[in-house]
Amino acid sequence: MKKILMVDLPSQYQKIKGEIDTEISKVIDSAQFINGEKVSEFQKNLEQYLDVKHVINCANGTDALQIAMMALDLKPGDEVITANFTYVATAEVIALLQLKLVLVDVNSETFNIDPENILKAITPKTKAIVAVHLFGQCAPMEAIMKIATDHNLYVIEDTAQAIGAQYTFSDGSVKKAGTIGDVGCTSFFPSKNLGCFGDGGAIFTQQDALSKKIRMIANHGQSVRYYHDLVGVNSRLDTLQAAVLDVKLKYLDSYAKARLFAANYYDHVFEKIPQLTIPKRDKNSTHVFHQYTLKLKDTDRQALQNFLLQHEIPSMIYYPVPLHKQKAYFDAKYNDNDFPETCSLCDAVISLPMHTELGEDQLKHITETVKKYFNS
Repeated sequence: MKKILMVDLPSQYQKIKGEIDTEISKVIDSAQFINGEKVSEFQKNLEQYLDVKHVINCANGTDALQIAMMALDLKPGDEVITANFTYVATAEVIALLQLKLVLVDVNSETFNIDPENILKAITPKTKAIVAVHLFGQCAPMEAIMKIATDHNLYVIEDTAQAIGAQYTFSDGSVKKAGTIGDVGCTSFFPSKNLGCFGDGGAIFTQQDALSKKIRMIANHGQSVRYYHDLVGVNSRLDTLQAAVLDVKLKYLDSYAKARLFAANYYDHVFEKIPQLTIPKRDKNSTHVFHQYTLKLKDTDRQALQNFLLQHEIPSMIYYPVPLHKQKAYFDAKYNDNDFPETCSLCDAVISLPMHTELGEDQLKHITETVKKYFNS
């Protein structure tokens, strides 16, 4: 049995090594390392895959969120609502732009932002909602979009963990994660479902005028070289990374199927263990399982992690500390009672290996080891 990794990028690369190496060699031969042809080619292919009018590539997922907020003309002091249970980048850009971070609790079953809590947090200063599609499935976008329409708010989708997931509305229409709100943002960090060999990101929108503004901001605020109409940043996807991503994009759906196979295998075993709660799958969203995250009950999490490690099985905690307890984002108005679900999740979640290369022998070893821990 191969060594079990949280994310097995080496094995994934070996399966498509010929294609990747060929495309990388083409870029090196062309010496078009910045804004080469492969960048626009990947952009067009991703637009087609997502069925979105505009994809604007950038340097990373954090930049994507920042540029999106800049393009929406959010001003210092404007309130932006987002989930407390998420990676720090979601809040980081809000703080960097001197916006007011407003944290709300999540649904304890799906891990995603709770629309009822969004409603409670809206004030006259609220300007936007950042909906994080956590661990691989969409946030409740129909409810979120209704709230946004009713209160004249922007919706920014953080789809770094859910690219390729599909959301079905009550009228039967289907849209991919990141294409529902005003603007969607993603990361191509290597461990993501669609990951490059370094840093990378992208921004999506259906709006022509907004896409033009996003593109300008990402390029020093210019649409014509040396004529800077907006205050911008320097954020771009280099050609080598675009070449890698364009190859991997062709496999994204098959990667999702491989992740789903692993998740189904886990579910079948773990649903029979009373101390474990398997990930809930929202009826309106497909799940692409960026992470496979269990909730523990009456279990010493550290002891379980140690036991797994003794059997050469890695695990991770996403996330051990809620945003309102992070020193950088401390706000005296918040306390743990404001976020009962988030606080509970931070104490109870554990994520097991989840990637495209998990073999049945590895899955059996992982599940049998977990069973052994609880049966001992």
